[in-house]
Amino acid sequence: MTLRPLSRGYILLAALVALVVAVSAGIVLVARTPASAVRSQLAKPPVWVGTWAGAPAGAEPGTSRGLPGSTVRNIVHTSVGGTAARITLSNLYGIRALRIGRATVGTVRVTFDGSTRVTIPAGRLVVSDPVRVKIAADADLVVDVLTASGGGPVTYHPHAQQLSALVSTGGFEVETSYWRYLTAVDVLTNRADSTVVAFGDSITDGYQSSVGADRRWPDVLADRVAGRFGVVNAGIAGNRLLTDGRGGRSGLARFDSDVLGRSGTSTVLVALGINDVLHGSDAASITAGLRKLTARAHARGLRVVGATLTPFGGYARATARREAVREAVNAAIRSGKIFDTVVDFDRVVRDPYAPVRMLERYDSGDHLHPGDAGYRAMGRAVSIAGL
Repeated sequence: MTLRPLSRGYILLAALVALVVAVSAGIVLVARTPASAVRSQLAKPPVWVGTWAGAPAGAEPGTSRGLPGSTVRNIVHTSVGGTAARITLSNLYGIRALRIGRATVGTVRVTFDGSTRVTIPAGRLVVSDPVRVKIAADADLVVDVLTASGGGPVTYHPHAQQLSALVSTGGFEVETSYWRYLTAVDVLTNRADSTVVAFGDSITDGYQSSVGADRRWPDVLADRVAGRFGVVNAGIAGNRLLTDGRGGRSGLARFDSDVLGRSGTSTVLVALGINDVLHGSDAASITAGLRKLTARAHARGLRVVGATLTPFGGYARATARREAVREAVNAAIRSGKIFDTVVDFDRVVRDPYAPVRMLERYDSGDHLHPGDAGYRAMGRAVSIAGL
C-alpha cells in the first residue's frame, strides 16, 4: 500500500477532533469536582447586617445618677443568624460619661478596642469589636451590660414589649419592660443580603402587642423573609416626623442615626406621621417631611417603601379635621410621588363599612393601635419583592 501525505483538510479535521476531546475531558473534570468545593466557590462573602435594633427614645426618669454597679440584662429577638456579632451601646441622653465595666453577648465577653472596659462620652455611642459567637436566627439573645459608674440619665427604650431585667450589685434581679443602653446587634453572615429598617412610631414599635411574643409587624415581616434580610425595628412610641416630643427626637432628626447609620441597610419602610396628624400638623407639612426622608435615603442609595397612615376613628384625639388631614396624607402617599413603592396599611386594617375606624378584630381596643391580629395582617401585607 502506498502511503500518501496527509491533506491540509484532514489535518484540520484531526485538530478539531482533538480540541473537542480536550474540551470534553475538561467538562468531565469539572463535573467530577466535589460538590463541597463548588459550593465553597459560589458562597457569598460574609457581610455585616443588623439582626436587631432598638432606637434610643429618651432619658429614663429617675436615673439622673445612672445605674452604677448594676447589670442591665437586655433580652432581644434576632431576625437573622451569623457567625460573629458586635453591639452598639448608646449614651445619647446621658449628661456625663458612662463607664462600662463589662458587656457580654450570650456568655461571650465583648471588647472595645481590645479592652473589656469602655467609657462613652455624653451624647455619644460606641460599637464593640467583633466577637466570634454563633447567633441563631429568630431567637432570643441576652446582652448584659455592667455599668461601672455614671452615665445618668440612662438612655433607654420604653414599651419594648419584651421583659428584660436589671440585676443589682447584690444579685437581686428585677423584671423590666425597658431596653437600656443597647441600641443594635449586628451579625456577620453570608446568608442575608442586607438590612431592612422599619422606621416609625408606636405602631411600628409594636405597642399593645403581646409582651414577649414578638408579634410586632416588623417581626411578622422578619419571619416571612426567613433570613434573606436582617429586619430591624426603629419604631419609637409617640414619635413624630416633624417635631421632637414625648417620643424623642423627630423622625427627621434621628433618621441618620437610626436608619442611615445601620449596618448594611438597603431598604427603609417608613410608617410615620400619625402623631403629627394627632398633634395638629397639616398635610402639606407632613408630606414635605416624608419627601425629605426619601431624598436623604436616595442619596445613600436606599430603596424607600412608604406606608399609609392607619385609621384612628374612636380614639380620644380623633376629630373630623384630623381625619381629613390623614386622608390627604394617604392620598399623597398613594399617588406614588413620595416613595418608591407603597404598602397600604390603611386599607389592610380599616373597616370597609366605616373606613375612618379600624376593623374590630384588628383593634387592640384603644382605636389607634392594632392588636396582634392587626400587626400580623400588616406584616403580611408588605411585598417582599418590593424590598
